[in-house]
Amino acid sequence: MELFHRLISAAVYTILDVLPIVIIIFGFQFLIIRRPIPNLKKVLIGFLYVLIGLAIFIVGLEEALFPLGKLLAEELTNSEFINKGLTHAIGVIHWQDYMWVYFFAAALGFTTTIAEPSLTAIAIKAHSVSGGTISKWGLRIAVGIGAAIGLALGSFRIVTGTPLHYYIIAGYIIVIIQTFYSPRVIIALAYDLGGVTTSTVTVPLVAALGLGLASSIPGRSPLLDGFGLIAFACLFPIITVLAYAQCAEWVQHREMKNKHTKGDK
Repeated sequence: MELFHRLISAAVYTILDVLPIVIIIFGFQFLIIRRPIPNLKKVLIGFLYVLIGLAIFIVGLEEALFPLGKLLAEELTNSEFINKGLTHAIGVIHWQDYMWVYFFAAALGFTTTIAEPSLTAIAIKAHSVSGGTISKWGLRIAVGIGAAIGLALGSFRIVTGTPLHYYIIAGYIIVIIQTFYSPRVIIALAYDLGGVTTSTVTVPLVAALGLGLASSIPGRSPLLDGFGLIAFACLFPIITVLAYAQCAEWVQHREMKNKHTKGDK
């Protein structure tokens, strides 16, 4: 019964959130464009599905994903788990003690990003528009590796308590330098793919991981240190996608050079 009430409450909040979008879309359609909406019945049914799906998804986040991410973070930072096999004094925090946290963050970043429906959709579109020159799986793996590196580094930042802006500034300096040396066809796509990681699958688990780490590690504040992982998950896929394009271009140039060399012989 309690779950039913939570579903109803989530549905009401979802309707209130979606209502401005509906007003803008239908308002422009009827007042500015002044044309009827094609397949209005299907559109209304689609909106109903969206409302139901969002309500269930919100309840699922609160009941499963947020608690699961926090639980895993707490278990990995538990003193009993950390103190196994230490070579230095117990009770002293060293960033090396949290290797399993970094590994888990990297694995979580890679798998959740690969599972993102929005990333799959963009990879398919990029493959289609480029005439097959841009690999669907190449893009997805590049973005996944970037998210993995970003979350591992972001977890390291939470453990050490170092300022967030140092990492972000350094990361965007790398992106700016890469932009000047990357193929033009990939630059805009790489920037877009950085935002793809902030979607339905990744964000809840990443946010829960960050808050769980900051709550479990002594001396860390959930408010000051618990947030910021999503910024890492957005930034580093841009770097890895640009690097992927640069490597692909280098390989292509090398192959062409080898062909010309063999032709001259």
